[in-house]
Amino acid sequence: MDTHSTVQIVLFLAFTRFLVTGACFDSTCDRTGPLIRFPFWLQNLQPEQCGYPGFRLSCDSSNMTVLELPNSAPLTVQAIDYATQELWLNDPSDCLPSRLLTLNLSGSPFAGVYYQDFTLFNCSFDYRVYRLNPIACLSGQNYTVFATSSAKALRFLASSSCSLIATIAVPVQWSYFEQVLSSDLSDNIRLTWGAPSCGKCESQGGRCRLKSNSSNKIDCQISPSHRLPKGARYAIIIGAGIPAFLFFNALVCFLLRRIRVCWRRGRPEVEFTLSVVAPPRPVMTTGLDEPTIASYPRTVLGESRRLPNPEHNVCPICLSEYQPKDTLRTIPDCQHCFHADCIDEWLRLNAACPVCRNFPKSSAPVHAL
Repeated sequence: MDTHSTVQIVLFLAFTRFLVTGACFDSTCDRTGPLIRFPFWLQNLQPEQCGYPGFRLSCDSSNMTVLELPNSAPLTVQAIDYATQELWLNDPSDCLPSRLLTLNLSGSPFAGVYYQDFTLFNCSFDYRVYRLNPIACLSGQNYTVFATSSAKALRFLASSSCSLIATIAVPVQWSYFEQVLSSDLSDNIRLTWGAPSCGKCESQGGRCRLKSNSSNKIDCQISPSHRLPKGARYAIIIGAGIPAFLFFNALVCFLLRRIRVCWRRGRPEVEFTLSVVAPPRPVMTTGLDEPTIASYPRTVLGESRRLPNPEHNVCPICLSEYQPKDTLRTIPDCQHCFHADCIDEWLRLNAACPVCRNFPKSSAPVHAL
C-alpha cells in the first residue's frame, strides 16, 4: 500500500471518529424547553451514544420534551438541573393526579427526591362550603375528588359521605413536609437519579460522557480554564491581554497615519482642480500703514443717517445697520463705506477693499470732512 492510500485511510478513520464522538452537542425541542445533554439524549436529534441507558427523551407533536417511563404514561420534562441531578415532570394532558395514581418508577433510573403521602377521596358535598381545594380534572358533575395530607382533614373526609380512592406517595418539590389541608396535586413532581454520577463534574464546569460505546463507564471533561488555578488563569489573561492591547493600539495608529497621509496627498489634487476652474486672486499679505488709513475720509452720521448711497445702509464687515452718531470711513477709490473701527482693523491686515477686492492707488486723495 502506497503512502497516499495510507494517508487517505487515516484521514477517513479520523473523520469517522469525529462523526461518532463529535456529534454530541446540546439540543432542545424548542426555544423554551430544557437543554438536553448527557446523560439524557433526544431521540432523532442526538445519537444514542451521546446519552446513558434509560435516559432517552423525545419531542412530541407540540415540541414538548417527553420522558417515557417503563411502567407509566409519558410525562413532560419541565426542567433539568444537571449539577444536583434533579428533573421536574408534569402531565402533558394537565391532569397530573391521574398519572400519580399509576406512577411506577421501578425499572427506571429515577426516584423521588422527597415523598409525601396524600389520600384521595370522592365526595358528594359542596366543597365550597368547607373551603377545600378540589382536583378538577378527576371530579364530575355530581361528585368532587379531594387530596389531603392533613390528619385533621383526613378524619373529617373519612367520617363524611366520602369514599376512599387511594393513598399515594407523591414526589413533592419542597424539602420539608407541610400538612396540606387539600391540594389539587398539579405542581411538578421532582425526581432525581443516582447513576451516572455527574453532579460533581457539572458543578466544576465540566461535561460527562461515555468513555466508550462498549461500556457504561463515564468520563468527565473539564475545559482547560477550569483545570488551571485561578492565579495561573489571571497570568494567562494578563500575558495575552497586554500584547493584544499593544497590537491593537499599534494597528489603530498605523491606520490613522495612513489616513492622514492619504488626505494630505489628496489636497494638492483638489487645489489643482479648483485652480483650473477658478484661478486664485492675488493675495496681499500686508495691510496699509496708519497714516494711509487715517487719510481715508471719516463721516459721523446725523439723525437723518444720510449716506452717499442710501441702499448701502449696512456695514459689510460686521453686518450691522448704521445708526446715528456712528463713525464711518470711506475708501476713496471705490467709495465703499464701513464702520471706521471695522475697516481700520481690516486695512491693517489687508489693503484690498472687502467688498470689491480692489487695491487702492499708491497715493490716495484725502477728502476733508
